[in-house]
Amino acid sequence: MLLGGRLLTGLACGIASLVAPVYISEIAYPAVRGLLGSCVQLMVVTGILLAYLAGWVLEWRWLAVLGCVPPSFMLLLMCCMPETPRFLLTQHKRQEAMAALQFLWGSEQGWEEPPVRAEHQDFHLAQLRNPGIYKPFAIGILLMAFQQLSGINAVMFYAETIFEEAKFKESSLASVIVGIIQVLFTAVAALVMDRAGRRLLLALSGVIMVFSTSAFGAYFKLTQGPPSNSSHMDLLAPVSLEPAEASVGLAWLAVGSVCLFIIGFAVGWGPIPWLLMSEIFPLHVKGLATGVCVLTNWLMAFLVTKEFSSLMEVLRPYGAFWLASAFCILSVLFTLFCVPETKGKTLEQITAHFEGR
Repeated sequence: MLLGGRLLTGLACGIASLVAPVYISEIAYPAVRGLLGSCVQLMVVTGILLAYLAGWVLEWRWLAVLGCVPPSFMLLLMCCMPETPRFLLTQHKRQEAMAALQFLWGSEQGWEEPPVRAEHQDFHLAQLRNPGIYKPFAIGILLMAFQQLSGINAVMFYAETIFEEAKFKESSLASVIVGIIQVLFTAVAALVMDRAGRRLLLALSGVIMVFSTSAFGAYFKLTQGPPSNSSHMDLLAPVSLEPAEASVGLAWLAVGSVCLFIIGFAVGWGPIPWLLMSEIFPLHVKGLATGVCVLTNWLMAFLVTKEFSSLMEVLRPYGAFWLASAFCILSVLFTLFCVPETKGKTLEQITAHFEGR
């Protein structure tokens, strides 16, 4: 029963992570598309924080029942929402598309009707030779890969252990602190997204993560003894020869690194890959392309989570986090040289940019 529930929950989350960003990008006015698109990640981290808080007072069965409330509201409220105008146009339902646009925007001002050609409604492999398709395809996949290779899951996994070493009275408080930081800075990113732009926030986020993962690796380098055949948890233990005060002081370096990393991730590489994924693909390949990007994200999350312990044993903990720092450097370079700015542009203008028009 539990495994079946987890399976259905995972299926539903996978569908929502694919559909929600695309739906929002297609109904949003260009001037606020960044704000609304970032709210997907904001709601995700808010839900995680509320789950942490509820977990303090509820047993797991009631926590599962509480988890039914948000999707129930979504089910009821989505019954009142129209299909996106762009999708309706692909179905040659122009009158319904204009009615949906009137409901969503209040007028047709600022609307740029996408070119819809019946012969281009299906995706064919030959279309990958078109720069308007293969360029956003490559960018979307790499955005999702770099998001996971930054080490976010590894940092989150070790957050509570790090707070324990810093002598927090309640180490479980670490999850709440991390959750609060995520919510606050994801909200900040959402508010400035349409003014600062996607590229600037991505680059700033990458730079912050470079410094924080480097510092995290330095912490492990300073606290680890010589290589041994010790277990995974032994790799995280401070060296016994360190004075207690020095060990606690170094643990605070790790706490600062964790918090700085979460801040950096929240302002850029947390919300923006999902936002850009929903913006950069042309209409006739958006379903397949976003599906491939979401699959890439979840597959990379699985691989990083599964193999990070083995990587720490091979490279030592400091080597593993310095490797994550190297990926963060690559993500900054990728942002500066490959990712286009989509701030204030219609989806049709973004497509024209990739096609060279």
